[in-house]
Amino acid sequence: MRTKPVEDVLAQGDDEGGGGPRLRRRLGPLDLMGFGIGIVIGTGIFTLTGVEARDHAGPAVIVSFVLAGVVSLLAAFCYAELASSVPTAGSAYTYAYATMGEVVAWIIGWDLVLEFALGAAVVARGWSGYLAELFGLPGSIFGESSTVNVGAVLITLVLGAVATIGIRQSSRVTNALVAIKVAICVFVVVAGLFFIKAANFSPFVPPAQPATDDNAGLARPLSQLLFGIDPSAFGVAGVLTAAAVVFFAYTGFEAVANLVEETRHPRRDLALGLFGTLGISTALYVTVSFVVVGMVDYRQIDPGAPIASAFSAVGANWASHLVSIAAVAGLTSVILVDIVAIGRIGFAMSRDRLLPPAVGAVHPRWGTPYRLTSVVTIGVALLAGFVPLSSLANLVSIGTLFAFLIVSVAVPVLRHTRPELSRPFKVPLSPVIPVLSALACLYLMTNLSVETWLRFLLWMAAGLIVYYAYGRSHSKLTT
Repeated sequence: MRTKPVEDVLAQGDDEGGGGPRLRRRLGPLDLMGFGIGIVIGTGIFTLTGVEARDHAGPAVIVSFVLAGVVSLLAAFCYAELASSVPTAGSAYTYAYATMGEVVAWIIGWDLVLEFALGAAVVARGWSGYLAELFGLPGSIFGESSTVNVGAVLITLVLGAVATIGIRQSSRVTNALVAIKVAICVFVVVAGLFFIKAANFSPFVPPAQPATDDNAGLARPLSQLLFGIDPSAFGVAGVLTAAAVVFFAYTGFEAVANLVEETRHPRRDLALGLFGTLGISTALYVTVSFVVVGMVDYRQIDPGAPIASAFSAVGANWASHLVSIAAVAGLTSVILVDIVAIGRIGFAMSRDRLLPPAVGAVHPRWGTPYRLTSVVTIGVALLAGFVPLSSLANLVSIGTLFAFLIVSVAVPVLRHTRPELSRPFKVPLSPVIPVLSALACLYLMTNLSVETWLRFLLWMAAGLIVYYAYGRSHSKLTT
């Protein structure tokens, strides 16, 4: 439970101080928002809207997106305070190291690796499928049923090369892709308003009904198992379950905090990047979901491509092609930012010697952790090429919620242990908002399935084995 002195953390990100290898400061607030929107607007808006409307919430999936957005906002307040106080790479990992101890920091770092690596692999497979649908490519190498998903492997390797070469190059590619998909999402909202039917919003919250076999057993939410509640779908419980699942749509905005050491003015720009990302993303999610459930009866939504199929259902096939283009652009940026984020988390862990220092070496010209990024790229490419990961998407949600929970707790802990620390941004009404954030994250976690919890606990157990086998004895705090 040994903690890392805040002064050491600050020295690592200080251009004037020591602290070993550092990343180069090249990003501004618009770049941070580009990265944030690049990773947030992706799989959630193009798939989860339809799945959760049909299976859990009906038209009230709109409320589910609002609830998930509010929880994300609470967590963003906590991230903004900690990142402005401790502006170095690693985000939740670094904050936990300075407040709750090394083993907790390791667990969070291991958790974030799961979140971003699995997220990148899942999205790469989705990218491959959308590309095949858009251009009529053979499903034997681009489809989910292929032995080797060549499309997923290729896009991962290409974007991994971009992430390795430099943060500015990654930023330019991400910003261009973000401009495309945001423009098309706005188009979807404007064009879809003309096809909305009021009858499709009734009933807004479908009455609760017994769960199907797909939602029973280990697939039922943990909260239902703990409190002996009969498995059910729809109703208020369905809206809350959908909120926990669509939280996946907001995962990744914390990747902005991982770029704080590469931000020119982190104490000012980080908060702008975080809140700008969440504000724009939440507005797009809520308005797009409103349009989709208004265009098509929730029972008839295609869960695979809800937005494109909604336009096809009303005879606007030309619009569905534009949506597919936005999906390809959107998923591309998600993969890129995921790979960039893993590199920064691993860099922070190797700098603390919880991972071998050579792994996190910074390239003298590119200014990126090139070895780590290359290894991550190969790992994600293998996962995306050979392992069907759609059933594991909930692991990304539970991993993110757990990280948010730790960050929320870290705010009042650091205020108590280091009240004199400079805090350019402060969470209002602390500790009320951090406590609400922690409780909301914990509650949403209990609305995820039992099997998701079991997989998550197995991953955490594996991480502890690695920590005690290597990290604990090689840590900087040991030497």
